[in-house]
Amino acid sequence: MTNITLFSQIIKKLDRASFNKLVQERQTDKHSKGFNTWTHLVSMLFCQFAKSQSVRDISNGLRSATGNLNHLGVQKAPSKSTVSYQNQRRDWELFKDYYYKLLQTLGQQVYPKQVKFRIKSKIFLLDSTTISLCLSLFDWAKYKTTKGAVKMHTLLDYNGHLPAYVNITDGKTADNKGAYDIPLLKQSVVVADRFYNDFSLLNVWDSNEVFFVIRHKDNIKFKSIRENELPDNRHQHILKDEIIELTGSQSKEKYPKRLRRVAIWDDKGTL
Repeated sequence: MTNITLFSQIIKKLDRASFNKLVQERQTDKHSKGFNTWTHLVSMLFCQFAKSQSVRDISNGLRSATGNLNHLGVQKAPSKSTVSYQNQRRDWELFKDYYYKLLQTLGQQVYPKQVKFRIKSKIFLLDSTTISLCLSLFDWAKYKTTKGAVKMHTLLDYNGHLPAYVNITDGKTADNKGAYDIPLLKQSVVVADRFYNDFSLLNVWDSNEVFFVIRHKDNIKFKSIRENELPDNRHQHILKDEIIELTGSQSKEKYPKRLRRVAIWDDKGTL
């Protein structure tokens, strides 16, 4: 069960005035039958944070927090039939519009504890997450024989800590394949894990003047061209900085140019 006190703090970050303005414009509270649009938003956010698997979980979870719902701006917990009814009938575009309102507001906030880098390029973090779906309802969301899912390939803006772009595919799409359709800014830096160590993809990024920092796979074949001198004021976990060329026939064909390889040490060993 999600922590209601923490959840209420998250809800307080939402701009209720701009939300109410959208509700009035789209008239989504008309014929709401006691389950207004704000309660609907809170219920679906609770669904995500509590990792609810059904509308029954949403209803029972909020009902168990009776007495705390006033802090969320909710009068009473909705029944599962009410949530299901409004999920089918309420205008979903209001919530899309509200997302972009929040993006404009929260994206301007400054994070004073953020680590500062000397590079001036825009930094993006790339990763994916899998969201389970009912295969009988979403037959296109291929994942496993009896399970459906979509995969969200998300490009996160490091400065704003908010998504810059999301590519949604079926659950079977590999991380690197879902990254091909994500637009990137020239001269920006993409940071990702080793699932994106696809040399064809990296060649596309390089051709579009996009820099990248990717963990390479353990079985990579390469030769060292030269080793760069490490500065005296470097972080002591940095062991090597070198320029390499790929030697595997397929890898070299996909990425014929040189790469920079930096080896560091952490508690789990050399990376």
